[in-house]
Amino acid sequence: MNTEETNVKDAETKDAEPKEAVGTAQVAADADATEADVSEADLDQEEQEKQPMTGGEDRDEEALSTGGEEVSVAAEKNGSVKLKIPEEAEAVKFTGLNKEELMRVAGTPGWVRTRWALLVVFWLGWLGMLGGAVLIILQAPRCRDLPATNWWNEGPLYQIGNIQAFTDAQDLKGVEQKINSLSQLKVRGLVVGPIHVAPADEAMSLRFEEISSKAGSLEQFKSLVRAAHKKDISVVLDLTPNYQGSSGPWFSNISVTSVAERLKSALVFWMKEGVDGVQLSGVERVANVVPSLWSDIRAIVQNGTDESPNTRVLIGITERSSAEDVSALLSSTSVDLLISKVLRPGITDTTEHARSVQLLYSSHIQTKLAWSLGGPAEGHLASLVGPALVKLYQLLLLTLPGTPVINYGDEIGLMDEGTKFPRMLWDSDEELNGTLLQEERAERLSSRKFYRSLSELRSKERSLMFGDFLLLSNSSSLAYLRVWDQSERYLSAFNWAEEAAVLQLSHAELPRWATVVLSTNSSVLPADSSVDLMDLRLGPGQAALLRFPYTG
Repeated sequence: MNTEETNVKDAETKDAEPKEAVGTAQVAADADATEADVSEADLDQEEQEKQPMTGGEDRDEEALSTGGEEVSVAAEKNGSVKLKIPEEAEAVKFTGLNKEELMRVAGTPGWVRTRWALLVVFWLGWLGMLGGAVLIILQAPRCRDLPATNWWNEGPLYQIGNIQAFTDAQDLKGVEQKINSLSQLKVRGLVVGPIHVAPADEAMSLRFEEISSKAGSLEQFKSLVRAAHKKDISVVLDLTPNYQGSSGPWFSNISVTSVAERLKSALVFWMKEGVDGVQLSGVERVANVVPSLWSDIRAIVQNGTDESPNTRVLIGITERSSAEDVSALLSSTSVDLLISKVLRPGITDTTEHARSVQLLYSSHIQTKLAWSLGGPAEGHLASLVGPALVKLYQLLLLTLPGTPVINYGDEIGLMDEGTKFPRMLWDSDEELNGTLLQEERAERLSSRKFYRSLSELRSKERSLMFGDFLLLSNSSSLAYLRVWDQSERYLSAFNWAEEAAVLQLSHAELPRWATVVLSTNSSVLPADSSVDLMDLRLGPGQAALLRFPYTG
């Protein structure tokens, strides 16, 4: 490096040293000046806060009065607000008891007594509420447990004794096609047949397990069972042995043992095919002649199996009409239902009907009772009682305690015309020529509608399904009450006489007024009208179903 460069660097060094010294001194001086300015600014701010407030200055102050205490508010330029609380407000402080003081108070006799008094009051109040709740529960009306019932107690049984007469198809397939129509009627069980091969009065030619070609085939029967079950309709098969002959029941004393033995194996076969029960005629004689075989027959039908665990029904048919005889047969044969002639038509004096019903009801649980008018052997209801009384007997069958059993076509008032198996009439949308035909069709539709309304009520109203039976009148006019627990009560009233009748019904269970549900003559007793039970007027051959609420 040359001498000139050395001189230049020395000069720069000398110039730099005074500048650093000057910079340090300057920073110290600036700091002192800043601190002095801050102090002056604080003094100026305090002085300004002491000055009275003016609306046009940069700083505004406003004195507010809050709850009687004066609070000063200073509005600063930068938007901040400063509150000044008077010393009197700051001096107000809460002074409570500390832990030691609380412990001393809690240990005093007065406090102990107070604490125990509060505890006693609490427990007395709690026990009082508990006692009140128990009293309410005890005083409240108790609901009765639902009785044990079977599927055949839940709705009517519908008998088709002749397959060929029931549908145009004239076979079991045609019956299957009518399942929807039967479901609309709330039919709970379908009794089919007899349909097995049984040449008249030929015991050795009897074939229980083979379906007659006139009725259809086994596959058609199985398809019918499946279709019915989908609609919650059970299928009962009538296996009365000699149904086409005159010898019986079950042929002679010599053949009854052989027939009963063959029936046992046939029952096992049909149970496996899904049938829900069996119907047999002449059960009283068989139960008496071959009691051990009858016990076996009952066990096969009534005892569930792994393949068919659901309850199956054994229905017996008897020609007996005496209530005493029917009651005795129910006990001796142990069938689930016994169809009899207790309600034989043509009786104008209802005293006998009322007595028979009362005797059977008081002797057996109502799940064992069955009511029928007509049938495959007797013919159709309309032919037995007359078309004018069809609705009256429909109301009787569907409101008595027990299971109603009806013959096909009784829901429309089908008449026997030279045969007990007339062709079933299925109404269509086709035009009918002639006023008479139109009137007949209108009457059929009216009868079916009446029956359907009754069947729907019975399927959902507990009082009608399994309610208690209370007989109110047994003169020429019949009236009885059906009640269950706290459900609505139903009153059935009938007049079989040829002249009008006035029923004066009075009972502890009855109110003064009731509402009409259904009537065989809706123009006289329209639905939903109120009637005086002390002045219930029924025309000749008229019946009505009334209801009233449970009142406690």
